[in-house]
Amino acid sequence: MRLAVLADIHGNLPALQAVLTELERLRPDFVVLDGDLINPMPFNNGVVDVVRTSDWAVVRGNHEFYLLDFGTERAPQGADDSERWGSLHWLVKRVGTKQANYLAALPDELRLQFPGAQPIRVAHGVPGRNRVGFYQNMPDEKVIAEIDPIKERNVISAHTHVQVDRHLYKPDSDDPMTHPHESGALLSGAGPLQPPAPAAETCRHWHLMNPGSIGLPLNGDPAAQFALMESVPESEQPGGWRVQHHRVPYDRRPVLEAFFSEGLLEAGGVIAQLFYWELVTAEPEIINYFRWCWANGHDPDAEDIRHSFIAYSEATGREQYVDERDPLKVARPT
Repeated sequence: MRLAVLADIHGNLPALQAVLTELERLRPDFVVLDGDLINPMPFNNGVVDVVRTSDWAVVRGNHEFYLLDFGTERAPQGADDSERWGSLHWLVKRVGTKQANYLAALPDELRLQFPGAQPIRVAHGVPGRNRVGFYQNMPDEKVIAEIDPIKERNVISAHTHVQVDRHLYKPDSDDPMTHPHESGALLSGAGPLQPPAPAAETCRHWHLMNPGSIGLPLNGDPAAQFALMESVPESEQPGGWRVQHHRVPYDRRPVLEAFFSEGLLEAGGVIAQLFYWELVTAEPEIINYFRWCWANGHDPDAEDIRHSFIAYSEATGREQYVDERDPLKVARPT
């Protein structure tokens, strides 16, 4: 069984099309899409149309809820602020009824159980909380604290826009004599080379995977990213699934140009500008901006966000950094 795992398209249709071409070559048996089909890039209706005409298993992410909860008491605090949430306001005015209805009917999580393979739990974050995310170097105890309620040994999570493949272990007993020579710290392994697993009868085990982002990677590589999982014997891989991450280069210029031609940059303000920067650099521009603000006496949630953004750009030289990498501004070699 070969399962393609996609996530975090975020309205980037050219990136999705590049992945579809690669999937035609790889020919997986099944495809699962782990949320955030839409927002903040311009081709949201096109992305949803591709997905809803497929036979993929799909769950919702936090950006689907931003759309579906808009104008209700469930909306994020301050979502009515068109300066801070301009990209969402732009989306709400343009998403089609058929596309919105499709998103409205999606589940928030899935349990995949293919014949002869180990079960897999799929959620954009973790079940019940779609804004929880994981990283490859995140401390084991923090990861296990979030996934501990999950009974399945194989967990697909997305949201952080980085590729992750980790095995985590936790003693399955509170009796201190279960591991008399251990301090009680969690046992784990990370990365492609795994240490010998603790005995299954004394430890709980999870195989945690994030396919990365198709439309907006944040690991320094702008290529569209996804994963392929293959069912294998337990002796080859604890949990019974082997993960191979994939990255597919594509032409980002049509997406970047659409930020201008579709009026998204003008409507979306500072946050749309930061999303544009993330598409250029594949680095966490929004997080970096907020961290700089908090460290330098600015509160973008309380003051004019444009004022703090100008201060950030001038102090860090970030705009020049982005411009030097922008495919629309960097001349291609002849």
